[in-house]
Amino acid sequence: MKTLTLIIGTLLLITKPVIADELRVAVASNFSETIKYLSEKFESRTDHKIKLIFGSTGRHYAQIKNGAPFDIFFAADSKRPQRLEKEGLTSAGSRFTYARGKLVLWSPDERLIDADAQVLEQANFDHLSIANPKLAPYGKAAQDFLQSRKLWKPLMKKTVRGENIGQAFHFVNSGNAELGLVAYSQVKHPDKDIKGSFWEVPTSLYSPIEQQAVMLKDSRAANDFLDYIKSDEAKQLIRRFGYEAPNTTKLALENTKNEAEKSAQ
Repeated sequence: MKTLTLIIGTLLLITKPVIADELRVAVASNFSETIKYLSEKFESRTDHKIKLIFGSTGRHYAQIKNGAPFDIFFAADSKRPQRLEKEGLTSAGSRFTYARGKLVLWSPDERLIDADAQVLEQANFDHLSIANPKLAPYGKAAQDFLQSRKLWKPLMKKTVRGENIGQAFHFVNSGNAELGLVAYSQVKHPDKDIKGSFWEVPTSLYSPIEQQAVMLKDSRAANDFLDYIKSDEAKQLIRRFGYEAPNTTKLALENTKNEAEKSAQ
């Protein structure tokens, strides 16, 4: 009888379904299409599941500070991940740069934007869409650029602001604004041509958009996913979506050095 009970117990253990780990990942809106693609690739090779929550970097930061149950945070800047790290809300040594973003002036109208973006000085349009500079790094970059052209105040009445870069893009894509300062990754897709007209804003005219990620809850699934994001395959995909994908080795060495210094104190 004991032998039969043992056999049945063993069979139950063998046939018990494996419960996949689900990661809750907070993601800056500009990275939405790219992270969806990367997540699908990752899920197809592992038992892990990824739940993506999109929004502005500033709002995600506030939610994390208030205890939101995220496992990983993909920000659109380096400032908020650094703050979370200093506040002790991240897994030690997990912060790294996963992409560098680019700002473009874009319109669905193929004839609207000229080679030097003089359309902004001419102001022959009703609405220019940008992300909120206080919440979204791409919005801050848009403000930097407009101020460099001395257009921030002159175009104030024509400017409409989305809470995040996704909403700013939607305003243009839906026709509510004729043009907008959006992320290059929003108009660049690996399998599609860019529709409309666009002008790539020189990077010297806005603060660098260095996008960093941090692990908030240490787990095997979180480590596996971030290892995949750092892989050469993922970096190539990130570049195809219109970003620069920097080498993570340098920052990893810096993190190791910082942790060593903290331990020595």
